[in-house]
Amino acid sequence: MSEATPSPNLNIGKLILIPSLITLGVSVLRLLGELQQWSPILFGRTAGGGGALIGISWLPLILGPYFAWKLVRAGQGPAGCGRAIGYAVLGLGVFFAGASIAFGQPFTATRQLLGYLVMAAAVLPEFVCWRSFAKTLLAYAYAARIPVVVIMYFAIQGNWGTHYDALPPDVPVPADPLARFAVIGLLPQLIFWVVYTVIVGGLLGSIFAALVHRRPAPVSTS
Repeated sequence: MSEATPSPNLNIGKLILIPSLITLGVSVLRLLGELQQWSPILFGRTAGGGGALIGISWLPLILGPYFAWKLVRAGQGPAGCGRAIGYAVLGLGVFFAGASIAFGQPFTATRQLLGYLVMAAAVLPEFVCWRSFAKTLLAYAYAARIPVVVIMYFAIQGNWGTHYDALPPDVPVPADPLARFAVIGLLPQLIFWVVYTVIVGGLLGSIFAALVHRRPAPVSTS
């Protein structure tokens, strides 16, 4: 399957609009649940927020295949499904390497910056053979994460007691609220989680596109 000329009827902004609004709604619900101290199983307040059932980190698992389906239907499939999967796996490997550098020990500012640079490079393979998909995921990722950055800024300034302002254990964090926001808010949200969204969504979407491509066409009975 080769990547066709982009359809004039397919606009990335329109494609990601509803998913982005749904994501924003989940983020607002998550914040409300934490402020009201609802069930920690649904609204965990620990640093990183991992494991809570109400959160936006699960959405790329669904939206990756969804965006892939919409693009394939519009004639904007990958330039080879196998290649798309392979490049997604390559990006995943680079992402894990960058994360291990950024969050490994000893934890230093230089090591963290280097790790984030490596993580940022992990999105590049996604653009090699399915550029429209990579652009869609990247646009959605920023639409999803910029509101979280805003929430985290105010949460950190106000010490809200949510996972948005919780300090990670065993990690030296600056005392100054603005510097703390940069370390636990700005960089993780606009690099780590953006790259995570592109990589995870890209891998699952590429696999979905391959399955759709292999599915036999329905036999006409007319």
